[in-house]
Amino acid sequence: MAPPTHDTLVIIPAWNEAAVLGGVLHEVLDVVGSFADLVVVSDGSTDATADIARAAGVPVLDLSINLGVGGAMRAGYLYAQRQGYTYTVQLDADGQHAPEEIASLLRCAEEDRADLVIGARFAGKGEYSVRGPRWWAMKVLSFILSRVCGTRLTDTTSGFKLANRRAIELFSYEYPAEYLGDTVEALVVAARHGLRVRQQPVAMRARAGGEPSHSPLKAARFLVRAFLALGVALTRPKTSVDVTQS
Repeated sequence: MAPPTHDTLVIIPAWNEAAVLGGVLHEVLDVVGSFADLVVVSDGSTDATADIARAAGVPVLDLSINLGVGGAMRAGYLYAQRQGYTYTVQLDADGQHAPEEIASLLRCAEEDRADLVIGARFAGKGEYSVRGPRWWAMKVLSFILSRVCGTRLTDTTSGFKLANRRAIELFSYEYPAEYLGDTVEALVVAARHGLRVRQQPVAMRARAGGEPSHSPLKAARFLVRAFLALGVALTRPKTSVDVTQS
């Protein structure tokens, strides 16, 4: 793959997103192409996801099996670490994350000296909302993880995140692959290694394609899995990865 052009890398994990990926990549390139590189992690896709990314001129990490978002992002962080990037931004392939918000995540990281910045959907910007058990689960998770991370957090399950060099170094070796590991458990891992976590309000958009994840049954599953993920995260032993010099 070509050497880095910029110091920021946008990582887009994608699993069978051929229907929407082309449009998403063109938009992202238009908005951030002047200050960020892109890489698509095709997470065991069986459609044309990887081919569409390559046709758009975007490098691809083509995983042979589906590892889930956590496994795909760990591959992305390892790539970023080896290429020497200063920042990475995780961006969904379905078009929900507005690339215009990436600049605000970068500003937050620089102004607050944050190692990890969460693009928060429930922080006073935009109209995105959830209801019922899912809302209560998010409130409780945010309450607990705010104390773990030592800062007020309102959206601990957001997949829109910026990581600086210290966080990249950590996540390239230790990034949970379990359900919600890339959100809930990743925050616990970051806090345990002394990383500074902050959030930045962002506006979330509707999916460009695919099925939304909201339904009573899916909400109930989310509730159970979210607290299982939190329990695993809080009881898992801390590893010895050293990020103090990164």
